[in-house]
Amino acid sequence: MAWTLSEPPISFVLADPSAGMWPFGAEPQTKRILHNKGWKHKMSAYKRMNEQWIKEQQERSEMVRGRLIVWRKQGTVVRLERPTRLGRARALGYKAKQGYVIVRIKTGRGPRERPRPTSGRKPRSMGVSKYTPMKSRRWISEERVGKKFPNLRVLNSYWVGSDHRNVWHEVILVDPNHPVIYNDPQINWICDPTHKGRQSRGLTSAGKRSRGLRNKGRGAEKLRPSLAANKNLGK
Repeated sequence: MAWTLSEPPISFVLADPSAGMWPFGAEPQTKRILHNKGWKHKMSAYKRMNEQWIKEQQERSEMVRGRLIVWRKQGTVVRLERPTRLGRARALGYKAKQGYVIVRIKTGRGPRERPRPTSGRKPRSMGVSKYTPMKSRRWISEERVGKKFPNLRVLNSYWVGSDHRNVWHEVILVDPNHPVIYNDPQINWICDPTHKGRQSRGLTSAGKRSRGLRNKGRGAEKLRPSLAANKNLGK
């Protein structure tokens, strides 16, 4: 019994057509295909947009450089009509409906430690090393936007650009008093009063990551229920 090239099995395709027939019992170099012949991998539009965005950032294209030139001249906090990275915003919960607000914020990229004092003292009392904010710049951006818009709730945020001096993030805000929001069962959880100021208590995605809550098991014994509960020995 032999398999001919005219009718290959439904789940295999011959890698080298010049090999002729497949002898019975042999294991030819094959690859899996689906039953519908000619099937190709289909990528969602948002995923393709995200990959294209990352590619442009890596190549530092002319469009990316021109965008940063405009952003440098703008203010620190700018309210937008629509997100710059639509695919990423949609993945983090944004919807093009009433009650959602997009804000871009600029954060500095200076040194994280305190300046070294000029007067003399012993090194232990300098207060320079190991005195970092212990927060990511994305978390700091969310806190600043939350202070700027106290009547809105911070849902999530994402990175949109950076240069040698600044970092830009876009923050997704939600209006808990809007009827479209508190009538939507997928987002009305944020209308509960317990979620007020959630960015200042480390309850957003950036806050949980900076608090180390992405880690579990060995090495994460001092992270829960909180860092303060364990005398800040977890970080």
